[in-house]
Amino acid sequence: MTSPAPVGPKLVLVTGVTGYIGGRLVPELLEAGYRVRAMARNPRRLEGRDWYDDVEVVEADAGDQHQVEAALEGVDVAYYLIHALGTGKKFEARDRHTARTFAAAARGAGVGRIVYLGGLYPDDEELSPHLSSRREVGEILLASGVPTSVLRAAVILGSGSASFEMLRYLTERLPVMVTPRWLSTRIQPIAVRDVLHYLVGSAELPADVNRGFDIGGPDVLTYRDMMQRYADVSSLRRRRIVTLPLLTPSLSSHWVGLVTPVPNSIARPLVDSLIHEVVCKEHDIAQYVPDPEPGLIGFDRAVELALKRVQDLDVTTSWASAATPGAPSDPLSSDPAWAGGSLYVDERESAISASPDRLWTVIEGIGGGNGWYSWRLGWWARGLLDRLFGGPGLRRGRRNPKDLSVGDPLDWWRVEEIDEPKLLRLRAEMRLPGLAWLELIVDEDDEGRTVFRQRALFHPHGLPGQLYWWAIKPFHGIVFGGMQRNIAHAAEQQAGADEAKSS
Repeated sequence: MTSPAPVGPKLVLVTGVTGYIGGRLVPELLEAGYRVRAMARNPRRLEGRDWYDDVEVVEADAGDQHQVEAALEGVDVAYYLIHALGTGKKFEARDRHTARTFAAAARGAGVGRIVYLGGLYPDDEELSPHLSSRREVGEILLASGVPTSVLRAAVILGSGSASFEMLRYLTERLPVMVTPRWLSTRIQPIAVRDVLHYLVGSAELPADVNRGFDIGGPDVLTYRDMMQRYADVSSLRRRRIVTLPLLTPSLSSHWVGLVTPVPNSIARPLVDSLIHEVVCKEHDIAQYVPDPEPGLIGFDRAVELALKRVQDLDVTTSWASAATPGAPSDPLSSDPAWAGGSLYVDERESAISASPDRLWTVIEGIGGGNGWYSWRLGWWARGLLDRLFGGPGLRRGRRNPKDLSVGDPLDWWRVEEIDEPKLLRLRAEMRLPGLAWLELIVDEDDEGRTVFRQRALFHPHGLPGQLYWWAIKPFHGIVFGGMQRNIAHAAEQQAGADEAKSS
């Protein structure tokens, strides 16, 4: 005798939950009444999210069909929000493999619908590699045998999106610009709120709908127009823009990488795509998912909303939320697998005249605009060198100037572990011939004094890694020693200020 099918809200699976759209889609689905299962390769990175306790979290690698099939068991609707943007020259092959893997797993698990957010592209043109891959992924999912809706969007306007950050920094930092021809290409941007509206609504499409839909906002603008209108909304002076046809997409991406926080590995695909006119050819989605009330958000209002989020420190997800391509994914520095391998450690310890809570406040505020409490020139130079080699450098900053969560980007680090108010462990995502961590630890000794311990750990890869460690070792006293002293001093100063206020 077969058991009756479960009755209740649909179960939806969301992939890409550590990314920009996925992290914002989950709470929207919960608010709409769906049961949500979040799939992540590293579930611990979700622990700081407000919605973590309201969803089922499953661990799965999108490239492993058996793991994906297990994650899709019992799922009614699956959101495919995975793409390999910025992962290097083989990103098209990675996109193709994961899409085929997911399509086969969804078919085998009996999923009722796949929803995919792809890119808007013109017909009858040779597309950039980025847009070509987005189109191919959509075609793979549409051919999966599972009813699929592919939403195609151009520039997404929202606090923290790569496209918005690129527009924001180019406009704010360059009052006079020599620019490439793609600034005259027509684009139909869309506010992230409207993207989420269509994504949530797509969960209820009829079973016979298996097609793509163009989605865009009410305005069609050139990139030049968007920069000038951004300047107007931000109360900046009108920008002086001179077009120079000789600026190729490759040169443009390096220029974008230097001026904005967006690294070349992401800027290049975005710039390549901007050479195409990306304007909606239809608005058929409205037949199934009515436009939001009181209508789609225009460009100026979308910029206002995004900037308010930035100013209110309420940027819930950003392009940097996803792990940096090529970043280390090996075991933690405390993992037993390190036994027998080389692990170099620079360890420092000092007792300080401040409470553990006061010391923790300084530690949790490290990085970003607050800096690293040592040799600013050295940190700046190392960050610049990292950017030249395609790493994040120091430009990612912090999500919030006071609070940190597991998975947060922090300049060229990623928050790997927080045990408040005792431990902050950061994993390096800079370009290195090895794996590196920085641990900041708050402890107490037998006499009840606050003890500040600091550990820098490095696991070298081959001879280049060994040479790198010994080449930088003479600077450890300046970098790590200075950090140890200055963090302790900052905590003691704040403790003294607290005492002065209370007396």
